[in-house]
Amino acid sequence: MGLKTVKTIADIARLTGVSKSTVSRALNDSPLISEETKERIRAVAKEHNFQINVSASRLSLQQSRTIAFAVHAQKNCGGFSLNDLFLLELLGAISSTLSTLHYDLLVANINPHDPAWPHEYLDTGRVDGFILLTSTRKKFHIGTLVKMKAPFIVWGTPLPNYSYCSVNSDNFNGGRLATEHLLQKGRRRIAFMGGPADEGETEQRYAGYVAALKEAGQEVAPTLVRYGDWTSDSGMERMQQLLEASPDLDAVFANSDLMAAGAMNVLHARGRRVPQDVAVVGYDDLSIARVNSPPLTTISQNLPLVGKLLAQNLIQYVETGVVTNVTIPAHLIVRESA
Repeated sequence: MGLKTVKTIADIARLTGVSKSTVSRALNDSPLISEETKERIRAVAKEHNFQINVSASRLSLQQSRTIAFAVHAQKNCGGFSLNDLFLLELLGAISSTLSTLHYDLLVANINPHDPAWPHEYLDTGRVDGFILLTSTRKKFHIGTLVKMKAPFIVWGTPLPNYSYCSVNSDNFNGGRLATEHLLQKGRRRIAFMGGPADEGETEQRYAGYVAALKEAGQEVAPTLVRYGDWTSDSGMERMQQLLEASPDLDAVFANSDLMAAGAMNVLHARGRRVPQDVAVVGYDDLSIARVNSPPLTTISQNLPLVGKLLAQNLIQYVETGVVTNVTIPAHLIVRESA
């Protein structure tokens, strides 16, 4: 083959005896291709003065090298708020990892009641797959994506009877660790402030809470259990309800740091000292946990690692078809609130 005839990835593939996709990935420095193969392909490309045309290679492989991060469209379009802090911290880790793998990130604001939203992105070739964070109607979205055979990965507990990629936290152990810590501090009226009651993460954290209480010889008091929606506003509302129903409570296990921050605002306003009167444990270990007043004891899910695995494992599935389900350990981070 002469110098002038080496114009496409297909030409390089014929010269090196590999597939077009392998050539494209090698020239894009994909971690899925061995260094030896990369060097062989690069040598041939250099010898023939071949320059990869990124747009053309993506079209030939039917790849956009773009991943959509699917979240709900916000009612308030004025920008991100404090209640989006979990999303923003996770998004930062995802974006950083995708960049190192030579993929772009698209934030897709989806309608949680529209079953056709994935087609808008996949059928037009805008994205190669989805990272699904949405909590509202999550089962509905997962069922839709599985039926479409769309490439996707979910943050959260994997549903039974489906095969898809997921990254999850050890929510049961997280709930147990938080409750055990409060029990060890001598607290006996420990409230549970959950996320949405029908979500797997909330159910597992509640199960850990119940297990720790039973191991300590305590029964669960229904008046000490309330459910919210992960936000600081719901934390404030549920804390007010808990204080009215159980004014003698001496600890709160909140299922998110934002809910914990909202609860602590109400406790301060009611003249309850944290941790002297009421100890508080949150969940997530967001950046606000360290600067809260007092600094918040919480359960870490290692969000930088979560974001890295969501991006890495989805791209692995897109490029190889390997389904992965990973569970991240939960760790107790002790600060002044408990």
